[in-house]
Amino acid sequence: MTKTYMAKPGEIERHWYVVDAQDQVLGRLATQVANILRGKNKPTFTPHVDTGDFVIVVNADKVRLTGKKPLQKQFRWHTMYPGGLKSVSYGKMLQQHPDKVIKRAVWGMLPHNALGRNILRKLKVYAGASHPHQAQKPEPLTLEKRG
Repeated sequence: MTKTYMAKPGEIERHWYVVDAQDQVLGRLATQVANILRGKNKPTFTPHVDTGDFVIVVNADKVRLTGKKPLQKQFRWHTMYPGGLKSVSYGKMLQQHPDKVIKRAVWGMLPHNALGRNILRKLKVYAGASHPHQAQKPEPLTLEKRG
């Protein structure tokens, strides 16, 4: 009888990857980044353990939205005060805070619990082409392009 392998938090080996978001479609970029953060690309994937790697996303301000999404799709949040529902179009949010757009898209593809919050901490997003994580020696990662 074979036993299913369950990864333990102390046995996990983590790598750092750099992803260039220039001319990438937001949703496709977010799904591939979420899979790497979660560890689904590894043979040691365990659903209840954080087995993923660190991901650095650069050029977040150059990510693409298809169709009329920059104008019609809304970025919504609530201030927790009565009548405090705020909304901004994704096009405007992409100009002002491109890091928040990518983080929100990736967060939507992770588990919404304590494990998902810990996984999201391994995502580093920067609007420009530079990042302060050179000491971790990140490997460049090319994502699949479709279409």
